[in-house]
This record gives sequence, structure tokens and C-alpha cells, in this order.
Amino acid sequence: MIKKFLDDDFVLDTETAKRLYHEHAAKQPIFDFHSHLNPDDIESDRVFNDLGEIWLQGDHYKWRAMRANGVDEKYVTGDASGREKFEKWAETVPYTIRNPLYHWTHLELKAYFGIETLLNKNTAEAIFNKATTALNSKEYSVRNLLRKSNVKALCTTDDPVSDLLSHKSLATSGFEVKVFPTFRPDAAMSPENHIAYNSYLDMLSEKSGITISTYDQLVEALDSRHEYFHSAGCRLSDNGLETVYAQEHSKQEVEKFFSLVRGGTPLDQGQIQALRSAILLDCCRLNAKRGWAQQIHIGPLRNCNSTIFGSFGPDAGCDSIADTSFAKQLAAFLDTLHKEGRLCKTVIYNLNPKDNAVISTMIGNFQDGGIPGKMQFGSGWWFLDQKQGMEDQINSLSSQGLLGRFIGMLTDSRSFLSFPRHEYFRRILCNLIGTDVEKGLIPDDKQLLGSMVENICYKNARDYFNLPIE
Repeated sequence: MIKKFLDDDFVLDTETAKRLYHEHAAKQPIFDFHSHLNPDDIESDRVFNDLGEIWLQGDHYKWRAMRANGVDEKYVTGDASGREKFEKWAETVPYTIRNPLYHWTHLELKAYFGIETLLNKNTAEAIFNKATTALNSKEYSVRNLLRKSNVKALCTTDDPVSDLLSHKSLATSGFEVKVFPTFRPDAAMSPENHIAYNSYLDMLSEKSGITISTYDQLVEALDSRHEYFHSAGCRLSDNGLETVYAQEHSKQEVEKFFSLVRGGTPLDQGQIQALRSAILLDCCRLNAKRGWAQQIHIGPLRNCNSTIFGSFGPDAGCDSIADTSFAKQLAAFLDTLHKEGRLCKTVIYNLNPKDNAVISTMIGNFQDGGIPGKMQFGSGWWFLDQKQGMEDQINSLSSQGLLGRFIGMLTDSRSFLSFPRHEYFRRILCNLIGTDVEKGLIPDDKQLLGSMVENICYKNARDYFNLPIE
């Protein structure tokens, strides 16, 4: 018998999987500890104009698919209206079958608007009108969307120069969903373009009140902003790296290379890598100093299309998976911090699926016997946050480590309609466990498995990060 698409048992192939999902996973609230949501939209309680705006304004996943379907850039990142962009997306959707976008699109329509009609060019107008009418009401404001999604807390992604005014306002507003900043110092680690780098350092200097003419002053300025973030409730950092930076360097070399670039001299690749390695380590030392957790995202090859990058900038949907080997560097990086006693809770994500076993085995080297699950293999990320990618990550983690300590899923999204990605993950998780139960590979211990599923879906992450969340 053919199962109905997106029914209550979507992705759930066994009776055990259904029980685990409906009785345990589905009931858990959401802690979205890595997102790119705009805190200003939450603070102002933004109401979106239409479905095209909320879905397509910053979603580079959809932009890539639309370009692949021959959609002109006017309807992707250009000045077309929200309705026009949505119509082009609707025409693209049928071609995304077996892409997670097809599942996410219809999960979101069902979850937020009760729409179970498949989206295509023929159904686009009715779906647009119904969803837009809802979105225009205060009931669908940003804060109410978070409430509808059962979000308990979320973390945004913020540059050290951010003033965090929206976070501070939200913290005293009485809004029940906790919104925390995340310290993301990537720009401070990007000396490859010496002109842009010096411009950024000038901003960092202004925000910190510290003159930055030496490397020590750079670290002092970052420390000042780190403390400012801490005072605003931040307890989590993040770094996005093409590969791991762990080049050996001396204090004198780093000072010399920083002085060169600060003076306007372009650096060669070796000098860039040495400087990046030093800054990454020093930022991680700050995390240990204040008892934070840290996230390391490894593996994107960014801005591959120079034409689109030149006209639009980063995050335009022109990034790919890098093909680097980083096991030795990652081991050296983690070992340096561990020897110093400054390796804090660390979540490592990979973008290339070939690196699943590298990460799942590497984290076991640095578990310290004091903090359960201190070193985490992060969930399937970006190009891997689809069914096969998540299954592969879970299988690798569970075969090499402790699945029961896993902190679970996040959206990594810029959309306030993206929270069904947690549902998607939870269904996949329950299906994997349920299938193993019915094959006799793990015991049908209802209390053990139900508790484990609840922990992975919410409680482990809640307990892992040092944040005031119920």
C-alpha cells in the first residue's frame, strides 16, 4: 500500500518509530542553539508582508534551486515583488523532489497554515493568498510564530562589533522565548583582504575603545567584546572555517605578520594561515576563560561565483563543500587547548560527508571524564541537513560514541518558518531507532528509549549550554 505523503506518520516506517515520535519526540519544545535569525525582527515583533517575503528574502537554499530551474536573478535576489518571487519559487518546487526543500516547503505550509495542497504553479495563487492573509495578522507576528513553533530558546549569530541592543531589550521585555547572542569572530580572522580587514579592525577598535596596532591589542579588543557579550547573556561562540587552522607559529611571527597587514601590506598564504591559527586559539582561550561552549563549523568553500558575489555579497547561495584534509590539524588544535587546560565544551560540525568518521572519532580523544558529552559531533549541517545526511551523521556518531549524549538538531536558518526542520530531524531519529528495535538490534526498552529520544530532542542541549532555560 502506498503511504500518503506527509501524513502523521511521515518518515516513520515501524510501529516503534511511531510510538517514539508521537509519545516522546513530538512533545518536546525547541532550543534552536544555532540560527541566523535577525534579533531586530524579534525585538520589533515584525509582521511580514507576504509569504514570498518571509520565505525568500534571505533563503539561499531556495535561491540555488531557483537558479537551477532557470529563474532570472530579478526573481531571486532582485527587485521583483514578494508575490512574483513566490510564483517563481512555486514553479520550481515540483523539480525539487528528493531535495529536502520539497519536504521543508510542505512541512511548513502544513505546520503554520494548515495547507496540505502540493505547491506548484497551478496552486500558487490560492496558497499565497491564504498564507499571506494569515501572515498579515498580528497572530503571525515573529514572536507569535516562535510561540506556535514551541520554541523555548534560540541563539542568533553575531559579530563582535554588534551592539546587541535587541538582545538586551528582549531580555527585559518579558518575552517568554529566550534569545541569546553567539560570538562569531570570523571577520577578525580574515586578513586575506588587507583593505577589508583593516576596515573591520577600525570598527572593532571603535567598539572596544582599544587602539589596535599590535596583535596583543587585537586580542585585548576581542576580549573586551567577549566580556560585553557575556554581560548580555552570551555563553556560546562560533567559528566558520574552510579548514582547521593549526599552523605552528611563534609569538614573534604573529606580531610581525599582524604588523605587516595592519600597515597595509598583503600577506602570503603561509602568513595568513599562521595569523588565523593564532587568532582562533586565542578566541578559544577566551571561551574557556568565561566558561562558554564553542562551535566549530568546518568545510565550506565560500563565494565560488565571483560575479554574484561581486553584485550581492556573501550568503547568496554560491557556496559549496570544500575538499580539504584536516584531521592532523584538528588534533593539533584541540590538543594545544587541552594541554593548556583551556579546551571548553566544543561542538564540531563537518560539511563534507567524507569527514563523518574523522569527527566522530576525534571527539573521543578529548572527552575529559568530567563533563558528560563535553565534545560533541554536531548534527548534519547545511548541505547535510537532509534525510541521508542526518542518518549518516547519527550512524557515525552512534557507532563511535554516545548517541544518548547527543545535543541534537538546530535550524541554521534565516527564516522564522524553518522550525519544522526540528520535526524532520526528530522523525528521522525515531525511525532509525525504531527500525533497529524491530530488527532486534537494540532492546525494546520503552523507558530507556523514550527518555533517550526526549534528551536528544531537547533536554541534552538545554543542559549542555550554560544558559537560563527551563
